[in-house]
This record gives sequence, C-alpha cells and structure tokens, in this order.
Amino acid sequence: MEKLATGSQQKASNGVQDYYLTDEVRQLISTLPREKDFDGTYLYQYQEGFWYRPTYIVGILSAQRHFQARDDDIILITYPKSGTTWLKALTYAIVHRSHYAFEHSPLLTANPHELVPFIDHPAYYSENHCPRNLEHLPNSTHSIFGTHIPYPSIPRSIMNSNCRIVYMCRNPLDQFISYWHFMVKIAQDRETEPLSLEEALERVSHGIQGFGPSWEHVLGYWRASLENPNKILFLKYEDVMEDTLFYVKKMAEFLGCPFSSVEENQGVIEEISKLCSFENMKDLEVNKTGRLVPPGAPKNSFFFREGKVGDWTNYLTSPMLECLKNLMEEKFSGSGLTFRIT
Repeated sequence: MEKLATGSQQKASNGVQDYYLTDEVRQLISTLPREKDFDGTYLYQYQEGFWYRPTYIVGILSAQRHFQARDDDIILITYPKSGTTWLKALTYAIVHRSHYAFEHSPLLTANPHELVPFIDHPAYYSENHCPRNLEHLPNSTHSIFGTHIPYPSIPRSIMNSNCRIVYMCRNPLDQFISYWHFMVKIAQDRETEPLSLEEALERVSHGIQGFGPSWEHVLGYWRASLENPNKILFLKYEDVMEDTLFYVKKMAEFLGCPFSSVEENQGVIEEISKLCSFENMKDLEVNKTGRLVPPGAPKNSFFFREGKVGDWTNYLTSPMLECLKNLMEEKFSGSGLTFRIT
C-alpha cells in the first residue's frame, strides 16, 4: 500500500473530493495508506481498516461528532450500489404517504438523495445544509436519513437511541458490477482514468473499495440485526425485487406506520411500488437531467443504470466468477448469511 507523503500531492482531478476537505483531514490522510478507487482517484484506509474517499472521512468525523439521532428517526444503511436510491424512495413514500397524493409526490420532482440526505457527506453539516432543516414535511413524525458508514463507525447516538435502522445488502456479484459502472461514469465525468474490470476485481479481492471491505460492512450489520432485530431490519435487494409488495408492507410495520386495511384495499401498497419502481424513477425528468451538490457531484442519471438481478452474467468471465464465488464462500462462511447467484 502507498503512503501519501503530503496532502498537496493530491491531484486537482480529485475535484469534488477536495471540495469539503478540512486542514484536519488533509493532515490525517497524509498519514494513511491509500489505494486507487475504480475511478482512478484515491481511497484511504481509516477507522477499523475500512476504505474511504477523503470527502467521506470528513463526513464520518462530522457525523460521529455532531449527529444526534432522535427516537423517531429512520436510518437507511447500505453498502454502495446495493439499492440505496430505491430504498430511499420506498421509505420516503411509505412514511409520507398521507401527506401527498401520489401524483404530487416530491419523488416525482426531486431525486431520492435530495429528499433523504446522507449523514456521512459533509454537505449535511455545512452552512444552510443543517440536517434538521432538510425535513420536507414539518408535520411529519419521522426524519429519514441515509448512510454508508460501517457498523463499527456508526455514530453512537444512532445505536443508543430508539431510532429504527433498515439495512439493505445486495448479491456481491451484482454489487461489484454496478459499482464499477457507476465509478466509470464518474471517471468519465471528471476526466480521470478508471480501472479496468480486471483491475477493479483485484482491488475488491483485497477489500479495497469505497466503504469496504464489502463483506465486513455487510456482516457488521447482519450480526447486529441478529442481536437486535427490533432495531435493525436486514433486507436483501434480490428479495425485495422478487416480492416488493410483501417487503413494502413489512417495512411499514417495522417503521411503526403499518398500512390499514382500507389502504390495502385501496391499493396503496401497489401505488408505492409503482411510484418507486426502477422504470418509473429512471424515466423522470429530474433523474435524467439533474445533478446533486456540490459542484462535480454525480449526475442523477448515474444512479439509474439497469437495476436488474443477475446483470453480472453479462460481464464476469468464468475465472472472474470463480474468484468472487471463492471470496464469498471464504468471507461469509459460518455467518448464516447466504446469497443467490443464479
């Protein structure tokens, strides 16, 4: 692993990575091991051996120091490219269903990441982006937040409060392919040199990926959900795709806002599923043309590529598949957590 000699050696092409960097973090990352991410910029190994982009080190430190969870908060946690955007949309629609008619839902005109902010991004703590000022419904009893922070680094206020956590993971094969495509788009947008699929696989096999190792991220929340199932609802992307109506109902019950028999008879669960479907969300104008903040942040369209289960079959060669299957068997063996790969 490389050591970064000085913060000034970072390339200007890091763009948004430098946007929120503080002197504290610049000094910190100058002491940390670094490796290239899929988009050709750098990740740094920080707390508990996880890998982060500099921006997210700022965000994680801010979250640990300043985020104060309330008992009625909802925290959505995912490993990157594991259904994050979809989970945010579904949860927002479930929780706020009584405030808007579906044809007037904010999800039709705003990207889910605007409606459900990340607490691990420094924009959340910067001026005019105070999290409690991002509540879009003043009369709502719930505030919904997202994060990719691994379990060992999650703000203690989240675990010490009565807030609910929904964690979604994804088949590691599809997650890998989705993450690679996403980072290639970012590289093209920022004019950096992305890694090839083969190079990316080599990184992943050593746990080097944003917020990775991926298996440590997933297993942290899996074990926590077994210990405290009333606080953490653990979902698999493939299961929710297969029976969305069942899991929308399950999520509503877990979050303390179950559907009434009247709502069920009126088809509200089906309406939420339709509103938040990949096809519907991808076709919205805001998700075809918009861009998140700050300058240089991903385009909204980057979050909507395929959304399919089994897309890995279009990209992984037999040797690559064997490598990932062996890795999954080694890392998840004995945990009780399994994934369907067919």
